[in-house]
Amino acid sequence: MQLQNHSEKRIITKTIWILSLVSMFTDVASEMLYPVMPLFLKQIGFTVIFIGVLEGIAEAVAGLSKPYFGKLSDTKGKRLPFVQLGYGLSAISKPLMAIFVYPLWIFFARTLDRLGKGIRTGARDALLSDEATKETKATVFGFHRSMDTLGAVFGPAITLGYLYFHPHDYKTLFVIAFGPGVLAIVCTLLIKEKPKLLPDEAEKLNPKLILSEVEGLNTKQPGIFSFISYWKNSSPQYKKLVTGLLLFALFNSSDVFLLLKMKESGLNDTAVIGVYIFYNFIYALLAYPAGIIADKLGLKKVFLFGLFIFAIVYAGFAFNNNIIIFVILFALYGLYAAATEGISKAWISNIVDKNETATAIGTYTGFQSIAALLASSICGLLWYNFGGLATFLITASITLVVIIYLSGYKGSDGSKPSDPSSPI
Repeated sequence: MQLQNHSEKRIITKTIWILSLVSMFTDVASEMLYPVMPLFLKQIGFTVIFIGVLEGIAEAVAGLSKPYFGKLSDTKGKRLPFVQLGYGLSAISKPLMAIFVYPLWIFFARTLDRLGKGIRTGARDALLSDEATKETKATVFGFHRSMDTLGAVFGPAITLGYLYFHPHDYKTLFVIAFGPGVLAIVCTLLIKEKPKLLPDEAEKLNPKLILSEVEGLNTKQPGIFSFISYWKNSSPQYKKLVTGLLLFALFNSSDVFLLLKMKESGLNDTAVIGVYIFYNFIYALLAYPAGIIADKLGLKKVFLFGLFIFAIVYAGFAFNNNIIIFVILFALYGLYAAATEGISKAWISNIVDKNETATAIGTYTGFQSIAALLASSICGLLWYNFGGLATFLITASITLVVIIYLSGYKGSDGSKPSDPSSPI
């Protein structure tokens, strides 16, 4: 009996641990290649325009596939097959890019990687959500983000070490990256998914006990744009929250602009990459405790605090040229990421039906991918026409608008159901 009670109190279950390790190994592989991807593509003859088209198509595939496969996961009532297939495709795509250098092959391999991300994202996050209660969602997602982001610390560090001894040997890195990818695949085989009851099986049991398990499950195949229908029919609570998140995403451009600002301020490549690794380390260090705090104080409060930190960071980047201040700003940037990335998904999963979790998160992350593409274009145009100062200040100002907007959110975030007087 004591063992049972201990198990019930355990928040980070075996499944959460394994999923987090899978994400960490996959991120090691991805982040090993992130700094050298444009250098490798240039080395094999891709122009800047081709690189832009490649990344645009790859991210569009990820953006459209996330809501589709999230909906499919909910429809089938299964998570694990999507997780295994998604991580498997991403793993094998890495060495494929090193086999041939033909443009069509590179497009295929890169798109395969992003398709894998689209297939797994909604199902994986739903699997994490299924392992938690509403009162522990932020803790669970925060722990997963901490482990995932450790990969962004180890990956670039491995690349820096390898290139120190083998300068410009980018192709071999794609083969090496297959190693952690294989470890991720092996880990997915250790996951045991809790069985879902389908309607025909449920008839044999007490309907009142299994209603939440079977509601929404059907055999109808979703269309590629079925997420639009989901958005139209979703609750006002979901729409208002996601609208605010997407407005922020529309101006939250790639971290490349932050790195570019440091480069323009006179920092060398090693220092720039070093500061970026430091940011990911802070993010990984703080994401788990930030999730624990959010479950205690409220997801909304911690998330808005994170956005406020983001606004401070971007305002700081607008005026700063000192390396010490850049390090401090990137530490704060890690705090922002820890207080928002996992918590936003926890918040979404708390306000939707359990059997719509993958669809709801998939729809949000799909729209977020599209917004991220537009954000980099918008900030690029702002930078080109008005300079970095205006770009960072406009982004900070829009973030303050989002804070005000989400401050008016009156729905529950699910973190403190015992307190009916809470304004959150």
